[in-house]
Amino acid sequence: MLRTIIMGTCVQVQGTFVRALADGRIIVAVGDRNYTGRPVSAAA
Repeated sequence: MLRTIIMGTCVQVQGTFVRALADGRIIVAVGDRNYTGRPVSAAA
């Protein structure tokens, strides 16, 4: 499943969901790299 995360104030990354962390952040995979950030909430 594709998920989008926010890394900082302006950088967003979209990739395959890997796992959720206890502090509310999630890890997504893009190619051979993993990125950690806050998930983007769904639009209303």
